[in-house]
Amino acid sequence: MKHRMLLIALLASVTVGVAFAQTINFDKDKEGVLPKGFSASLTGKGKQGNWVVLNDTAAPSKPNVLAQTDMDQTDYRFPLCIFDSVIATDVDIAVHFKPVKGSVDQAGGIVWRYQDSNNYYVLRVNALENNFRMYHVVAGKRQEFAGAKVKVTSSQWHTIRVHNVENKFEAYVDDKKLIEATDTTFKRAGKIGLWTKADSHTLFDDLTIHVLRK
Repeated sequence: MKHRMLLIALLASVTVGVAFAQTINFDKDKEGVLPKGFSASLTGKGKQGNWVVLNDTAAPSKPNVLAQTDMDQTDYRFPLCIFDSVIATDVDIAVHFKPVKGSVDQAGGIVWRYQDSNNYYVLRVNALENNFRMYHVVAGKRQEFAGAKVKVTSSQWHTIRVHNVENKFEAYVDDKKLIEATDTTFKRAGKIGLWTKADSHTLFDDLTIHVLRK
């Protein structure tokens, strides 16, 4: 309940003027497979990743979560799980995530303005590095354009959020705004999704999407 109330509070400021709003909690999806409406992809090298719905009694909204469970340790490996039903330009997106384990990385993130597996924006937080970063990925190469330090505890649920209108970005961890930035790399609408890195075993729940402009 605490996590759900936090997510509601995080998104309360964007309810006016929203073109589309949806929360995906994975609770009606079949366990052990990709959730309906999503597809798996990969940036970099190594295995594509294993994105499956799992039962988790500690989930922010029970009973199910989405998990990336393949722990291939290839460093430049970014498994993606893309929601194919929504294409948007300006968005406000939040998700609960829990970094479970990983020796190279324990990371989770949000992808938006996704053109293909090599071109998109990503906001990610890393429990091993205790940092919060925003990248544009162009032709498969990522470049940081904003970041902050933040303490994120492994095996606990946290919330990350990005608010992007035109070329302006704001990003939050657990209701704290830590990033304000501008960037013009991707101006066209794109898909939305979730992201991990290397051997991160990460859980996600309550992917909340507000489309502000298609």
